[in-house]
Amino acid sequence: MDLEKALAELTLDEKAHLTAGADMWSTHAIARLDLPSIRVTDGPNGARGSSLLGVGDATAVCVPCGSALGATWNPSLIERIGVMLGQEARTKACRVLLAPTINLHRSPLGGRNFECYSEDPLLSGKIAAGFVRGVQSEGVATTAKHFVANDAEHERNTIDSVVDARTLREIYLVPFELAVKEGGTLGIMTAYNRLNGTFCSEDAWLLTRVLRDEWGFEGFVLTDWFSVGSTLDSARAGLDLQMPGPGRFFGAALAEAVRAGELDESIVTDQVARMLGVWKRLGALDDAIDSVRGSRQEQAERSIDLPTHRELAREVATDSMVLLKNEELLPLATAGLRRIALIGPNADRCHIMGGGSATLRAHYEVTPLEALRKRLGETVEITHERGCWTEKSVPPLHADSLMKPDASTGLEIAFFGNVDWQGEPVHLGSNRNGQILFFGPPGEGVPQDFSFRAVGTFTPTESGVHTFTLIQAGLARVQIDGDIVLDGIESPPGPGSAFFGMGSREIEAAVELLAGRPVELSIDFTCGSARLLRGVVVGHRPPLPEDMMQRAVAAAAAADVAVLVVGTNGDWETEGRDRESMQLPGEQDELIRRVCAANPRSVVCVNTGSPVAMDWCDQAAAILQIWFGGQEMADALVDVLLGSAEPGGRLPTTLPLREEHNPAFGNFAGENSELRYGEGLLVGYRWYSTRELPVRFPFGHGLSYSTFEIGIPRLSADAYCGDPISVAVPVTNTGLRRGCEVVQCYVAPKHPSLFRPSFELRAFAKLWLDPGETSDATFELGPRAFAHWDPADPGYELVRARLFAMAAMGPGAGSARRPEQGWYIDAGSYELRVGRSSADISHICVVSVPEEIGPIGA
Repeated sequence: MDLEKALAELTLDEKAHLTAGADMWSTHAIARLDLPSIRVTDGPNGARGSSLLGVGDATAVCVPCGSALGATWNPSLIERIGVMLGQEARTKACRVLLAPTINLHRSPLGGRNFECYSEDPLLSGKIAAGFVRGVQSEGVATTAKHFVANDAEHERNTIDSVVDARTLREIYLVPFELAVKEGGTLGIMTAYNRLNGTFCSEDAWLLTRVLRDEWGFEGFVLTDWFSVGSTLDSARAGLDLQMPGPGRFFGAALAEAVRAGELDESIVTDQVARMLGVWKRLGALDDAIDSVRGSRQEQAERSIDLPTHRELAREVATDSMVLLKNEELLPLATAGLRRIALIGPNADRCHIMGGGSATLRAHYEVTPLEALRKRLGETVEITHERGCWTEKSVPPLHADSLMKPDASTGLEIAFFGNVDWQGEPVHLGSNRNGQILFFGPPGEGVPQDFSFRAVGTFTPTESGVHTFTLIQAGLARVQIDGDIVLDGIESPPGPGSAFFGMGSREIEAAVELLAGRPVELSIDFTCGSARLLRGVVVGHRPPLPEDMMQRAVAAAAAADVAVLVVGTNGDWETEGRDRESMQLPGEQDELIRRVCAANPRSVVCVNTGSPVAMDWCDQAAAILQIWFGGQEMADALVDVLLGSAEPGGRLPTTLPLREEHNPAFGNFAGENSELRYGEGLLVGYRWYSTRELPVRFPFGHGLSYSTFEIGIPRLSADAYCGDPISVAVPVTNTGLRRGCEVVQCYVAPKHPSLFRPSFELRAFAKLWLDPGETSDATFELGPRAFAHWDPADPGYELVRARLFAMAAMGPGAGSARRPEQGWYIDAGSYELRVGRSSADISHICVVSVPEEIGPIGA
């Protein structure tokens, strides 16, 4: 397609039309010019397609969460993940993937930490760049998000992130800079929040001066969904696309502003040119279009579960798992192993992703209990005990306990073309569990306002008092054996926090049931006033024995080894709210202590996306951080436990001793509409090392099943004069099995002109080596490895001139000020600290800078 010709032929109204979404997930088409609609999809966990919040029929490969991808320290592997997700996006008929999320782990309590890669900007940016390159190689644009300082969920739509210039430049902008310069991302998504008083979607300094003028970004900028924006300020700032549609401040409003003389039409033309330029680079302008309906005639959304995708998801899951501690327990020796006690509330559940917009329906789910029994069940007795109950909201009725009238698993659903279940159903469907939710009409022939009746049988596996719960988006009631047990129609519950506030408060009822005796279940729903999200979550909590913990302890004591799978889930770690504590939910911490006391051969597998307190660390023989590990997490965990795979991860974030020690404590998560970044440059390990605070496990830490020797680094020069310094570090596998080592290089300025952290990560390399093998970890240290950002003080000389001459020369005069802001390299000496974590340094080399350099190009 001739892009210049198309731009010239577009009318003002058509150009304005293209700057706002057509609906929730698509842009407008211009049929007369064969400009297709472009469809977008979340996101960081995988290309979910139409199954928003895990609701819908579309399934997708579920990859490990962002913090797990960061834990690989392996950009090349993440690039392969990107290729896979680009392919998945194409199967969902999408040309834009709303990922990666590259905000930072500023606080261990950040609700969306699981979606982000690291506390360190370099590691985050390198992983992001690999992800971007992979996705875009498949003709799918990425949208690096959320630009910028969107590192908390508290009041995220309006909060003002107050960040000083140095901290912005040296910390929070860096991952986005690398995604642009090294990854080549074609999209940037603005954050909801304000940045130093200005909404990010209206910030010309951010979107034009930094992003386009300094970094050379050539792609398009879009809003986060339903974010604040303005017609004039956002357009002038450099925003291109408002999502979702219909347009509020873009679209027709832009055309009206041009006609009123408030906005130059060239700005609208530039917006459209940037978007169409991206679509052309992707090959998306050649997608077939229906000239009558203006919709793409591309193959319909598909869910394709490929063996190669399974293998890659499993590889990255094992490569992300961090062996934090190991007292010669792992890998488990199967010879003579007769009984394993698998304990914990996450052992028989699939907690493979965090909550929020990135949630999807995985192609399949496997619990750790199922995976372990499948691998060892014929030779080893595996006993399971939950130990405690930890759910924040009661989980939906499980598919295994539900049966449709035709004897298949799930619930049968009849949809009615009215709101009161009258007449014959207009559509028939089914659902696999108790979560029955819809965005828009649930099927062909179903109007916007509808009702449904879901029926089936529920068969309990335990006798006693069972708890049933209801969260509704609309109005609903639940009947068991003809009795109404939950009535949200006659007595609607008030609003709750589920589904970003679109769901009601959870209500519950207790019902006495006998194990093995089926009961008839019926769920009636009508839309009521619900508009965007409609449906119900009918939850179930089995009888909870008072001796749950005692049973778990007894099982551990009787076993050869105890494996605990503990953690959080998508309710505790989710978009929309931050965590309140680093403690594990419920009584899990006490459960771990008691199990470890009962069986000294206990391994604790931590199934979370963010740091937890681990006060019991000294009592466990082994600790594995397994993250939210995606659809292959359970099998990957068994691979690592049994030694058929190496735990390849290293910590992408520091695990502190206490919540109160973390650098954001006292400033997180905001007060009076401000989120102050009071720790400045001292984010993560920069804080702990500079202030010499002890930590539970340091940044970069992770053990191997083998052993390694890191040799003396070889430098191409011992002075930096403007040309990159090449570093080669010999690494030898001194163990008995193949394994990996991550060599990390930190740079420590000895006499900086401005305050700086004691040292900062400036390069890393991951090596896989066979026993006895030696290879070099290599990297280059360019100008930014030594530089800092100086915001300058150009007005100082005018201030100083007002002083009496002797006062200007006296005590307290201060150091010299630079008149021009930019990146500077101080003259002096710099230590290169090479090792396997921020706290485990093998060698220190010194590099000198003979004279100050700067300002240097970004």
